[in-house]
Amino acid sequence: MAGLSAFGLGALLSMALAPVHFLMSLPLAFGGLGLLALLARSALQASVIGWLAGLGYFAFGLSWIVEPFQVDAARYAWMAPFALIFLAAGLALFWGAAFGFATRWSPARGASDRQDGRRLFLLLALWSLMEMARAYVFTGFPWAGFGQFWIDTPAAQLLPWIGEQGLALLTLAVTLPLALLRRRPLFAVAPLLVVALAGYALPQPPAPKMTPKLVRLVQPNAPQAEKWLPERRWDFVRRAIELSEADVSAQYSDHAFPDLIVWPETSVPQLLNHAGDTLAAISERVASVPVLLGIQRRVEGRYYNSAILVEAEGLVDQIYDKSHLVPFGEYVPFGDLMARFGIYGFASQAGAGYSAGPGAVLMDLGIGRAQPLICYEAVFARDVNAAPARPDVLIQITNDAWFGTRSGPYQHLVQARMRAAEQGLPMLRAANTGITAMIDPYGRLRENIQLGEAGAIDALLPKPLAATLYSRTGDWPVFLLCMAMVLAAQKSGRWAAVRS
Repeated sequence: MAGLSAFGLGALLSMALAPVHFLMSLPLAFGGLGLLALLARSALQASVIGWLAGLGYFAFGLSWIVEPFQVDAARYAWMAPFALIFLAAGLALFWGAAFGFATRWSPARGASDRQDGRRLFLLLALWSLMEMARAYVFTGFPWAGFGQFWIDTPAAQLLPWIGEQGLALLTLAVTLPLALLRRRPLFAVAPLLVVALAGYALPQPPAPKMTPKLVRLVQPNAPQAEKWLPERRWDFVRRAIELSEADVSAQYSDHAFPDLIVWPETSVPQLLNHAGDTLAAISERVASVPVLLGIQRRVEGRYYNSAILVEAEGLVDQIYDKSHLVPFGEYVPFGDLMARFGIYGFASQAGAGYSAGPGAVLMDLGIGRAQPLICYEAVFARDVNAAPARPDVLIQITNDAWFGTRSGPYQHLVQARMRAAEQGLPMLRAANTGITAMIDPYGRLRENIQLGEAGAIDALLPKPLAATLYSRTGDWPVFLLCMAMVLAAQKSGRWAAVRS
């Protein structure tokens, strides 16, 4: 019964993710899981409870992962359920470890209220550490982190200070004590009430100051199943060109042309090596306005997923190669060996998979110094923090057509907004099928194109804010705090044992 309850509470918790954002699930799910942790009689039982809770959470929260396998269903659809099950089961191991060690390092249930509190305190610290580990280990996968629940609430104003991992720690700190609701009701609800009142007392951030730079973001809306078809792929390029050369929006009549046009990831369906005529035609049609677009390229037998700046006459001025690749999507571990068995990164349209670029760079795009992020890279706060200097703007180009039309694109957008808020920087986001958006430095949407629509938006670029605390420290303060909490709980437990 405890295992079934854990799985159900994990599934309930996933309802707090985008696009549902059912925040009432948080006290119910976290409070219930905290109670199950207290009732566990052994570390093994607690580990199973944590693992089943994680299995329910990730299986429902990441259900969009089956969508890429439907693009070429005849070849890949059979893999979809295995991908979802193995991904959810693997990520749930982090939760199982947190629950197991919290029980192993704390007294048995029922010894005293203080000892129950110590177990919850350990669970708070260890669960936070395991969620942080999930963002780093084996290249990391921080999707569906607890901080993502809060993007449209006052709590999002804490992102520039403590980042997503700090917000996750705070989430657990105010909800896990609800496990003690029947025995110590005032203690159980006090943290949640205090934080809720403080959140609603916070004033709304002011409107950002604007630069005079006008940017056009283009969403051609190419379904992934059609994007690379020989008879269709150039239709989407022509559509992107038509959207790019349209007159500037009426409210910006003082601008004859945008200062920059941004197209999505892999928006030109040929290698850069052979795209000279295509790029020249694009530049001519858009009156030589610089265009940042996604394309693949080959260098010395290796293939890269790249962002390039196309200047007048189709000249390529600057190039960024994606550095944080999607395992099994853009590359396969031991790829040369796997290729012999016909196993490739199926998002790559050339070669056996992509090679990783050298890392974060800044590009001078005429609107300021920009840090480019290609698709999945915007999921990683540490990748944004890795910039060689502070940029003026973040730019994400992505092909969210891979994620389908259910939860995936919405969850990806939330994470892009969090990166903007953490850094205090505006973000330009161009997505093939959506959601394309101008995001201000507080993480708010200023302009956007809805999922599954073709269109373009013109928007003035907001000015960046001052460098945030999180941009300077990253996740180190939260990590060190959690480690100190674990040590303090263990020392307290040893002292209590000596006194008894």
